[in-house]
Amino acid sequence: MYKRLRKYIFKTDPEAAHKFIVRLLKFSRFIPFSKSVMRRIFSYRDKSLERVVWGIKFKNPIGLAAGFDKNGEIVNELACFGFGFIEVGSVTPLPQSGNPKPRIFRLPLDGAMINRMGMNNVGATTVARNLQRPHSVPVGGNISKNTNTFNTDSPTDYERCFALIYEQVNYFAVNVSCPNVTNLTLLQDKEILEKIIDRLVNVRHSKAIYKPILLKLSPDLDYQQIDEIIDLARAKGIDGIIAVNTTTKREGLTTAAEKVEAIGSGGLSGVPLTQLAIEKVRYIHEKTEGALPIIGVGGIMTPEDAVNMLNAGASLIQIYTGFIYSGPAFVRQILKRLKQ
Repeated sequence: MYKRLRKYIFKTDPEAAHKFIVRLLKFSRFIPFSKSVMRRIFSYRDKSLERVVWGIKFKNPIGLAAGFDKNGEIVNELACFGFGFIEVGSVTPLPQSGNPKPRIFRLPLDGAMINRMGMNNVGATTVARNLQRPHSVPVGGNISKNTNTFNTDSPTDYERCFALIYEQVNYFAVNVSCPNVTNLTLLQDKEILEKIIDRLVNVRHSKAIYKPILLKLSPDLDYQQIDEIIDLARAKGIDGIIAVNTTTKREGLTTAAEKVEAIGSGGLSGVPLTQLAIEKVRYIHEKTEGALPIIGVGGIMTPEDAVNMLNAGASLIQIYTGFIYSGPAFVRQILKRLKQ
């Protein structure tokens, strides 16, 4: 049924469609038993699918990647679709409107999307307030700097954001790899990244409850750069890696080159990212001998992609574009395949 609906949904502006879904899920709070009905239709529970990573219990290993619930407004509603965890954000210390519209584009021939949202969000203080309600699944906080903050001043932004939402999330994803903010990927440089990590670890030392810190990496890093980040992560007490973010590459697309060029800059996700993401996860897993837990994300468009990502060494996985293309039953489909 979703595939039939999708051809109409895909005729609408992607960002408008997303906002409509968010409003619809918010409205569902006022409909008696709506969550129970959604859980009954879309959830799939089995004891064998549970995971414990970083001391956090996940009812299954499938999470929703950052970018869908940017402001932490609909965590419990999204959990009704069977997710084992939800990552909110990216969150910045101050509110920001993001890049000019249009800024999301579908590439149906490639099973892909390009986005250059620019981390539009309501800011860490409001996100922290949104997340104060009890959650039915673990929540990750994806944090970054404000766009207009110079990279040299970025450690302060990350520290501030980290402190503001610390009590409301179960783990942190340090986003230094989004291609849609000017020069953000330069924060993956070892010298700047070390300063950011030191600030966050120092804040964590002052807290009563330990929260895991993960680094979210770009798929466009070469293996030497990945090795440097792994060494830094081990030395500084980083708890895990999220691999990978969207890519700036455009090779091998079926969509007409002139259409892709007309879209312009942005991070590419979906099918073109599948093998690249799996390869990066496998490399990190082998390089660390499985000692550094990985959340595998990027191009998980079928249940078999999920199996392959986990087999490559991911402890948990996240979906986003696959959820858009396959619909609300996608998590259930993956979980049934994992059970098999």
